[in-house]
Amino acid sequence: MDQPTAQLPGGGAMPLLGFGTWQITGSACTDAVRAALDAGYRHLDTATMYRNEAEVGRALAESGVPRDQVFVTTKLPPDRAGSAGPTLDASLAALGVEAVDLWLVHWSTGGDDVALWREFVAARDAGKARDVGVSNFSLAQLDELTEATGVTPAVNQVRWAPALFDPGVLEGHRERGVMLEGYSPFKSTDLADPVLAEVAGAHGVTPAQVVLRWHLDHGVVVIPKSVTPERIAANAEVLSWALTDEERARVDGLGRMTP
Repeated sequence: MDQPTAQLPGGGAMPLLGFGTWQITGSACTDAVRAALDAGYRHLDTATMYRNEAEVGRALAESGVPRDQVFVTTKLPPDRAGSAGPTLDASLAALGVEAVDLWLVHWSTGGDDVALWREFVAARDAGKARDVGVSNFSLAQLDELTEATGVTPAVNQVRWAPALFDPGVLEGHRERGVMLEGYSPFKSTDLADPVLAEVAGAHGVTPAQVVLRWHLDHGVVVIPKSVTPERIAANAEVLSWALTDEERARVDGLGRMTP
């Protein structure tokens, strides 16, 4: 697949379409990740709390796809803030890689996020993560990290879908040079919505594919997950077409319709 990517500060190219692995464990995870790599995905998203890093790493090793062609993300849960370094080392060992492409603070500690962020920057500088970022942070929390350390998170991964569309949040990330990455694209979407159905019909695709393409057309990273090979492949078939400006605006409008 011809992958649209975002350039990150560390020099890495982050594919806008990734494969999420939340709630997928054991052999089902290995099989799903292998299917994703076979379908052309080159971006894998996992986390310490998913308890599947070893399975993701096994699939990557067995796939035959060169390591430098796959963008790998993992995340640190806040309850490991006191042992961030050893937790990252454990993640690297489980994944079977020398470094991850992106390491994220999974969500705010509710305490001293700045101290933890300094550890993330140190891990980046030590070559254990090409880039570092956060997840589930507000714009104000991003600013706090930047103002305290001079280092802006490369990425902020948040829940994102047409029903949650907020142009101010999108623009706020762009102004700060932070890549917005969305998770749970379908969980927050009514795939039976008539707008999505009509747009899908115009392109001969599914409403789910419209949702994924909507992310890409906004320059937002999206990480759908599935354990079904056919659905994994279908989710990847969104790179050969695009929404018109009018269609994208109609899908944007689903956010304003949400109570």
